[in-house]
Amino acid sequence: MSLTIKRTDFPEGFLFGAATSSYQIEGHAFGGAGSTHWDTFAATPGNVARAENGARAVDHYHRYPEDIALMKDAGFDMYRFSTSWARVMPEGRGAVNAEGLDFYDRLTDAVLEAGLKPCATLYHWELPSALADLGGWTNRDIAHWLGDFAEVIMGRIGDRMHSVAPINEPWCVAWLSHFHGLHAPGLRDIRAAARAMHHVNFAHGTAIERLRAMGIKNLGCVFNAEYALPANESESSKRAAARYDAIFNRFFISGVFKGEYPELVLEGLEPHLPKGWQDDFATITAPLDWCGLNYYTRKLLRETDAPWPSYAEVPGPLPKTSIGWEIFPEGLHHFLKMFNDEYSKGLPIFVTENGTAGFDPIENGRVQDDHRISYIDKHLHQAALALSEGVPLQGYFLWSLLDNYEWAEGYDQRFGLIHVDYESLQRTPKASYEALKAALAA
Repeated sequence: MSLTIKRTDFPEGFLFGAATSSYQIEGHAFGGAGSTHWDTFAATPGNVARAENGARAVDHYHRYPEDIALMKDAGFDMYRFSTSWARVMPEGRGAVNAEGLDFYDRLTDAVLEAGLKPCATLYHWELPSALADLGGWTNRDIAHWLGDFAEVIMGRIGDRMHSVAPINEPWCVAWLSHFHGLHAPGLRDIRAAARAMHHVNFAHGTAIERLRAMGIKNLGCVFNAEYALPANESESSKRAAARYDAIFNRFFISGVFKGEYPELVLEGLEPHLPKGWQDDFATITAPLDWCGLNYYTRKLLRETDAPWPSYAEVPGPLPKTSIGWEIFPEGLHHFLKMFNDEYSKGLPIFVTENGTAGFDPIENGRVQDDHRISYIDKHLHQAALALSEGVPLQGYFLWSLLDNYEWAEGYDQRFGLIHVDYESLQRTPKASYEALKAALAA
């Protein structure tokens, strides 16, 4: 199976890349890295499949030359990776781990030597445990702690970055982790969620200001979005979908680009937001150079009698990935248009993550993941459609380069273009890797 879309269907200069995150691939048990709240969350029974963690992950820490060579061979233009706060500053503040800085120095040079553009995300969910002990994202001081980390890590590698974003997927950092409790730190508390949501935005703006003052160029943000539809035509289901859309898709981007929060979110969260939250928008709205979109799926919503936000997801009829997410490529087109029309308004946009999970068994030395080829193909067509309609889309990152530690799913769900044997750590490019390689070379 091959892709029906190729590089030449996009404008000259359009960039293709693969994305990863530090805790999911590097291996956190070596190189002087400190403990993170994901280590302790995973060690708590019931939180993660088989209590698996990122101690070894897929050992990108030692095997990054091989992984970068695979990216180069595929014909990618850029590599989006994240930096581990606890690897660089094991206690989150104060002392710096020289081994951690040296690792990201070597990684950056290797990416450049391969002819790839390094695109860094400062924070992809691995909060140092010492900062979690101080309240983590519920503590306003985290904005300044993240700013300090930004200065340390980008003081070392920032001169070579193609782009930098402070935080990956703020909804996951705050709401999924502090209201639903499904990711670290595993809280289910509306006050904690409200404060984490605001502090994530404040920390984003603080880091942008610090980076801008250092002279770091091409600064952006990375939002995740899910297309929300009412489960039926009832007014109550329409209200539920609008509320879900406001919390998931509009709270963070509205804060960053408009300096305000949606009324549909404030109706539930305003009593729990920190005192003086309105005064932080001057920092939250720090000017950006680009906007990133992570998109995977859609959700159908109905209203419930439960307390606010009073909605529940309803299983949809569309084909689903192995993780249970509906495949709805049209949602990517919707959000590219929405971001540009309503929020970023002409800024360059990148699809910073898009991809699909599978169980992807290796048979006779090969992984025939036609489901992933189909998924990528359909979403790239939607990206090309948005481009043809005037959306300033400049690049697309596939999630993920490698099979890896998939958070609460442990090592069950495989998102990679490259199969990893979790015992031997052998890398085997999947059929989707070969299909994308052919499309990029066309």
